[in-house]
Amino acid sequence: MDNKPKQNEIKIELTPEIAAGHYANLAIINHSGNEFFIDFIGVAPSMPQARVQSRIIMTPENVKNLLMALRDNVARYEQTFGEIQRKMPKNAPKAGNPGGIPNPFEA
Repeated sequence: MDNKPKQNEIKIELTPEIAAGHYANLAIINHSGNEFFIDFIGVAPSMPQARVQSRIIMTPENVKNLLMALRDNVARYEQTFGEIQRKMPKNAPKAGNPGGIPNPFEA
């Protein structure tokens, strides 16, 4: 058995500060010609303002890889725990504003 590290193997460091994570219950996605911007936001009930917890900027190719990885993981999750019921928040972006910022003043 060969104990040498594989050539494409990447060692990943997870610091305690990052390992604690941030809770987000909303993600807003926008894009330019070269990048996708994903803002993870924590929205609290009855609060007029929400704060972006983290912004991730990715290339279109890496976003597509993330999409495929999420689809695979959701499928495996649902095989184990059952179907995830999708609920849209009341202030979610409307169809006419895909990926835009929710307007709290819309009815």
